[in-house]
Parts: sequence; structure tokens; C-alpha cells
Amino acid sequence: MKIALLGVGRMGHELGVHLLTANHEVSAWNRTPARVDRLVEAGATRAESPEDAVRDADVVLTVLFGPDTVREVVLSGLDLPADAVWLDVTTVSPADALEFTDYATAAGIRYVHGPVIGSLAPARAGRLGVMLGGADADLDVVEPLAALWADDERLRRVQTPAAAATGKLLANLALGVTLQGLVEALRLGKANGLDAAAVLEQLEGTGLAVIAGMKGAVITGGTFEDTQFSADLLAKDLRLMLRSSEDPLPAVTAALQSLTDAQRSGSGDDDIAVIAKPELG
Repeated sequence: MKIALLGVGRMGHELGVHLLTANHEVSAWNRTPARVDRLVEAGATRAESPEDAVRDADVVLTVLFGPDTVREVVLSGLDLPADAVWLDVTTVSPADALEFTDYATAAGIRYVHGPVIGSLAPARAGRLGVMLGGADADLDVVEPLAALWADDERLRRVQTPAAAATGKLLANLALGVTLQGLVEALRLGKANGLDAAAVLEQLEGTGLAVIAGMKGAVITGGTFEDTQFSADLLAKDLRLMLRSSEDPLPAVTAALQSLTDAQRSGSGDDDIAVIAKPELG
């Protein structure tokens, strides 16, 4: 198939590599052209504009920063081929997904929301969680593509794009809240004479063991620049959660404050584990 890839950031690159490895034809565009260089070296064609990328595409894959970028790139009037399926991997809110569904219906566009759950390492390994929401006929087209980067047991169809968006936010809520819990555990340990390694050892077998195992080495090693999932991206997702609930989400609010502090200190592009950095002094 010919795939138009709009958005070649960290995750977009990994998905593009999977497509190329499976011998799909990939036309890639990114606002910052240099971001496309590595994918071109791997066999993709560089598109000079979104319009250039989507020309004659069978599937238009968007992997953008957030819903506002989707509006700017796609909803601004991008003319998709009549029979193409638009597969949006961008993390958006349920309300955004409803808006995009309405737009696609009015424009005669076949729309599937297919967010991924996981960071760069599982993306490279083809072990991401994936939720696909849309019409069955459209899911039939894109599911074989999503299977390239999905864990077989975590590739799920849901009823609507909005349901897929909700599922992605729930997954990232779990990530953000447990990461904040890890930060507070490190803070409590430090206040009582334990260093980070000792706190991580004490957390084995607890409810924070998974996030401690995932980010412990990054925290103790201070390798925050080796970004798997950036503080900027998770902060954006937590803001989407807060806008998606009429009731308070205090744990999400606490995690967002930690991420915002990291952004203000210039660490927004670092790995999300950077919010533990103040607890290491």
C-alpha cells in the first residue's frame, strides 16, 4: 500500500520504519524537514507538503503532537484521496475524536482513531498496545498496518474513535499517576535518609513496582536525555484528561504540576522520568 505519513517525530519514525520493513511505500512529511532524514535513508520518499504526501495514498497516517496540530494539518482542508482511510495515531481527547468523526463524515473521509500505548522501546519491538475505533470496513484496511507495531494480545477494536481516545487517556493516566507516586516515594525516602536505589529496592512487590522497574535505571543513572516519552507529551495528555472530566482529578493535577515544573526548567523534551530529578539532590 501507499502510506502518507504526516508527523515524523520519535513515534512517527518508529511506525514508519515498520511500514518500510513490510515493503509499504511511504511518503513522509514533517513540519521540521530534517526530522524526515533518517526515514528517507531507510527508504521513504520525502514529501514537501501534506498535500504532496497524501497524493494517491491508500492510507493517511497522522502521528502529530496533539489535537490542535491535527486541526491545523488535516481539518484545515487537506484534500484526502476519495477511497483513502485516515488513521490518526495522535493522542486526543474523546471530544476531539468526536469532532474529527463529525468532520470526516461531513467531508466523506474514512476515519479511524488508532492511538498507541507504550513508548519507543516497545514501538521498535512491535509490542505496543493499540486501540482502533471506527467503522468495521475501515478497521479491516488499517488493522494489518497497526499489527506491525502492536503486541498481538494488545491490539483491540473498540466501537468508536472516541472510545479509543478514552482508552488511551486511561492508559496514560495510569502512567502519569504512578510516576508521580514514584516521585513522592523518592521524596519520602530522601526525607528519611534513603537514597534513590534504596527506595527502589523497598518498592519491589508494591503497587509502584512496575513504574519503578520501568524508570528506576533512568532515575539512578540520570539519563533523562534518552527520551522514550517526553515530559512535554505527557503534560499535554494530562491536560487533555483534565479537560475531559467535569470532576476533579487530583492525582492527575499533581502529576501535571511536576511535569510543568520540569518544562519550566527547560526539560520538556527530556524523558518523563525527569520529574524525579529534584529528589536526587
